[in-house]
Amino acid sequence: MAESTAESPVVVNATLNETQANVTTKIPATPEGMAVAYSSLVIMALLPIFYGSFRSVRHHKEQKESGEQPETMSSKDAAMFPIIASCTLFGLYVFFQIFSKEYINLLLAVYFFFLGVLALAHITSPIVSRIIPSAFPNLEYHLIFTQGKGEKKEELMNYEFDRKDLVCLAMCSVVGGWYLYKKHWIANNLFGLAFAVNGIELLSLNRVSTGCILLGGLFIYDIFWVFGTNVMVTVAKSFEAPIKLVFPQDLLEKGLGADNFAMLGLGDIVIPGIFIALLLRFDVSLKKNSKTYFYASFLAYFLGLVATIFVMHYFKHAQPALLYLVPACIGVPLFVALVRGELKEMFGYEDNPEKLEVAGGDNSDSKADKKKD
Repeated sequence: MAESTAESPVVVNATLNETQANVTTKIPATPEGMAVAYSSLVIMALLPIFYGSFRSVRHHKEQKESGEQPETMSSKDAAMFPIIASCTLFGLYVFFQIFSKEYINLLLAVYFFFLGVLALAHITSPIVSRIIPSAFPNLEYHLIFTQGKGEKKEELMNYEFDRKDLVCLAMCSVVGGWYLYKKHWIANNLFGLAFAVNGIELLSLNRVSTGCILLGGLFIYDIFWVFGTNVMVTVAKSFEAPIKLVFPQDLLEKGLGADNFAMLGLGDIVIPGIFIALLLRFDVSLKKNSKTYFYASFLAYFLGLVATIFVMHYFKHAQPALLYLVPACIGVPLFVALVRGELKEMFGYEDNPEKLEVAGGDNSDSKADKKKD
């Protein structure tokens, strides 16, 4: 069979803090290599959404049991997010135009080394604890860091850990060193997956309406910066950090030393992922022993991601992933809720209504109204 020389656009999404970007470059790849690469990327995108969503349910349950009030994104925050992201993206663009990207990426590598080690340790700690033999001389530690004295003393950090956690941290530091010195794509993916799972687990949308505002704003943001300017392309090409998942398209030819990568940014995973996690928590709140909205939105995400790749290759042009993911992730669960007659319950659901009750100043009335509803 003759070797294919068709050029394949590759989606690259670069995210710093709350910024995401999609960019397409053309590199030659065989049809087999592209199939393996993109299938792997799709699987790697689905895994953190699935795993992180269930971790978010447990995380919110633990917070409620401990009385901790989680920080959630308000509707105003969601509306401002695309504007802040745009300013950050353009700021990075200007920054890379002024300063040498080698020095900037060196600082970013060190920064993401520490973030990646902590994120990976948070994910793998339960697994490592079960693997370590019971004969291991384990001891527990309690680290408290405060500011001030007496009544003015403010607690800045309160962290409990044991020796098993230290072993896990040491193992993750090895992965961090591997990434720092070699920038190997497997080490990059380990950090990227850890960031994605942690983001979906810990970032919280309190209401479905807030999620719709956030995704709708980023829908416009993604289209504008992909089709309207070259800012996103420039930043994504200059930015080197484990904020994307990569998989080589020449793996079959070169093995683990392959260097012809297809890429998918974490923004296209985490942003829809926190919305899907919210729908899973809504499923749990219904107490019907079903996860209809979660699986509907999860399937919609999968189809939207496949559609992104298909259209990209069909038109041989860059495609902002959120152009397809946002309508799918919002439209499908809303349609399911409409068919089931649960649209009002969906938009009335809140993860933490207690926060609003306290802020309202009249807890008894607000609780009575909720009981009537």
